[in-house]
Amino acid sequence: MASGIKCRRFIHSLLRTCKRGHVPVLQRHCHRGMTIEQIEQEVAKLLELKAQIGDDGAKKFVLKTPKGTRDYSPQQMAIREGVFDTIISCFKRHGAETIDTPVFELKETLTGKYGEDSKLIYDLKDQGGEILSLRYDLTVPFARYLAMNKIQNIKRYHIAKVYRRDNPAMTKGRFREFYQCDFDIAGLYDPMLPDAECLKIVAEILQELNLGEFVIKVNHRKILDGMFGACGVPEEKFRSICSAVDKLDKTFWDDVRTEMVDEKGLEPSSADLIGTYVKQSGGTELIDMLLQDERLSKSKDAKEGLEQMKLLLRYCELYGIKDKVLFDLSLARGLDYYTGVIYEAILKGFTNTPSAAGAGEEQLGVGSVAGGGRYDNLVGMFDAKGKNVPCVGVSIGVERVFSIIEAKYQASQIKSRTTQTEVYVVSAQKNLHEDRMKLCAELWDANIKAEHSCKKSPKPLTQFQYCEDMQIPLAIIIGESELQNNVVTMRNVSSREEKEVPRDKMVEEIKKTLRDLQTQSK
Repeated sequence: MASGIKCRRFIHSLLRTCKRGHVPVLQRHCHRGMTIEQIEQEVAKLLELKAQIGDDGAKKFVLKTPKGTRDYSPQQMAIREGVFDTIISCFKRHGAETIDTPVFELKETLTGKYGEDSKLIYDLKDQGGEILSLRYDLTVPFARYLAMNKIQNIKRYHIAKVYRRDNPAMTKGRFREFYQCDFDIAGLYDPMLPDAECLKIVAEILQELNLGEFVIKVNHRKILDGMFGACGVPEEKFRSICSAVDKLDKTFWDDVRTEMVDEKGLEPSSADLIGTYVKQSGGTELIDMLLQDERLSKSKDAKEGLEQMKLLLRYCELYGIKDKVLFDLSLARGLDYYTGVIYEAILKGFTNTPSAAGAGEEQLGVGSVAGGGRYDNLVGMFDAKGKNVPCVGVSIGVERVFSIIEAKYQASQIKSRTTQTEVYVVSAQKNLHEDRMKLCAELWDANIKAEHSCKKSPKPLTQFQYCEDMQIPLAIIIGESELQNNVVTMRNVSSREEKEVPRDKMVEEIKKTLRDLQTQSK
């Protein structure tokens, strides 16, 4: 340590001498007869050594989270837990079971599954073993899990963090580290039955979260492929053109057309034909019209996709969500693994509207809050014999949902509860901490959520103020008189009404009062 300090001091001394232009002084410190060029070379070496050692605190350490990430306060976590509870409750209502997978996968597991988005995968530094990457989504790990465990049928949900080296927009719910909430149905079933259930789940969750009006846009990869073929797009360009169409919700058609022609090398006439189709949206009537279309009617893929889309809308009507579903030919979803129906849920109050001021910018907030589709061939990519397991699923964009709900809470100035404490034990006099501890133990054993101060003799006013700040519904008060008479005083924190309760009836009376308060709040 001492030699390191001396070394740093010597380097600093020489560098200061050099900066002042005192070459003669430097020459006296170095071997006689050194040229200026040699001195400059030695100074360069010293500078490099200085950079390695450090600048003795000259660079101030900045406390911050990495770009595209954030911390969450107790208030924000309370909101998040509420959203998760709503989503998980819906998943379980539909019979799903849950799994978990590693946060990182073998790089080759993720490679080639995301099209142009593959550049957003976080690769981990090689530690002399396996080449790994952080998971980009939960779908590819799920497909790997199915293939590895030879699973043919499962209805599962998975809630976990994923990572994307994207350009973050924190206020709009776009991060580099974020949660995904996925629901998937794997197995060979009749057409559109599991697909329609996924749409029903999206509608249920968005309605229960009370996010406002929304629409679920649907399309079909076979319709897109048939449309591209009918418009003269070479088959090898289908995916890249699909990726360009996928940007239509963020930018103008003219920009998408320019990308197709100038960057993707598509014929202008083909791009113009695509433009006539992708501007159309509607319901069953549009499907019937497209089935009679001169170009699309010659495409086997387009006809099959349109027939399946017609059946999907029929099932949506049976599930009571047809008014929430819109068949939209501009919906593409750029991920390579989709093979059938694709869908995306959009909040109407937060649609992405391109503007001349900046094409591609989200003008009104978060926009898409859920998306998914059918991917029948993904599992086969991991199976040694190429055996496929048909799958369809949906992912809820919870970070964007959190952004909306947080904004609502801030605008309304409603304070969310950060704990679930039901009872706070208050001591009215000093040195009653042991009695408080006994009382809390009794409440915890009765499965009542309770707490008390960790100070021996807290002030009563401070304890009551804590109850009000944390929105704890009941306070149990003990003092010398209560202990002598074997009773407690139960206080309704919001109304400040108090009543005496016998000690042996305390648990029963607390549970009854909590039930009454819960009924009143509904």
